[in-house]
Amino acid sequence: MSDPQIKTTVVGSYPIPSWLGAIPSRPNLRDAILVVIKTQELAGIDVVSDGELSRFDPNHPETNGMIEYFVAPLENVFTNLSRQELADFRAKSGMGFRAQPAGVVRGPVGEGTLNLPAAWQFVKGLTEKPLKFTLTSPYMLAKTLVDDHYQDLPDLTMAIAEALRQQVATIDSAVVQIDEANLPGHPEDSSWVHESINHVLSAVQGERALHLCFGNYGGQSIQKGFWRNLLDFLNRLQVDHLVLEFARRGYDELEVFCDLKETTKLGIGVIDIKDNEVESPELVAERIEQAVDVLGIERVQWVHPDCGFWMLPRSVADRKMAALVKGRDLFLESA
Repeated sequence: MSDPQIKTTVVGSYPIPSWLGAIPSRPNLRDAILVVIKTQELAGIDVVSDGELSRFDPNHPETNGMIEYFVAPLENVFTNLSRQELADFRAKSGMGFRAQPAGVVRGPVGEGTLNLPAAWQFVKGLTEKPLKFTLTSPYMLAKTLVDDHYQDLPDLTMAIAEALRQQVATIDSAVVQIDEANLPGHPEDSSWVHESINHVLSAVQGERALHLCFGNYGGQSIQKGFWRNLLDFLNRLQVDHLVLEFARRGYDELEVFCDLKETTKLGIGVIDIKDNEVESPELVAERIEQAVDVLGIERVQWVHPDCGFWMLPRSVADRKMAALVKGRDLFLESA
């Protein structure tokens, strides 16, 4: 069967099953990932995810491991911080939603004990569907750290990017997606951040994706800004497709992407993950139609939720995935 003209996917995360949090073990983790993948398969999702459960930490079951999972194992990143280091972090702009940093950098950053290929191997055999592997942007990771070594955010960001590049080089997933939820609120850094993201993407074997949103913590947006402020950044990326938040923000900025370089395809957020109300297939189809009317079906190649599902109840996430696929199908039937 050929691929549909517009494919469905998820951004990555899924609510942690309560029984995994109650009885965490490696066999239970495998079973939980199987449940998450099968749920996506039954909904009809074209490119599925492990729900980012491979990052599961029983000591922090309420998070999806977007930061600490990646930075804590890195060489010369330490999680024991002094009072002054905590104060230095709290003085940084744009990190007010975090009570403390993820760590402090006291020497040259290296891979350390981070092992993303092992996480990929644990998951890749659990489905025959195309599978997405996600990791956090080196810029966002760098922003959560106190830097006592490089004393320069671009240098620290590139050092983290090199460690991540080495990790993803052996991951043969259908899609590798980098997640960045901080830059949209800090476009003043966009003139250089593309270099670190492109460095990671240069090692990707499959399709290269970048997810950008304005944050999702406690069901709230963390950053404020506009897509138009990032257009130059987006045009410098060596990426196959973008995974963008729209459903919560609205579609007023769609025309901005008429000036996106032709080789970059778009993924359009048509499911609001900050609302428990489940969209109807008709509403999803209308949102897709609006995007296609502005940008053309050659550009709009993916539809998905705005961000990850990890803050939602499982029953809501499951019904939203089903609505996503039904809405996509409804649009294609009428196109």
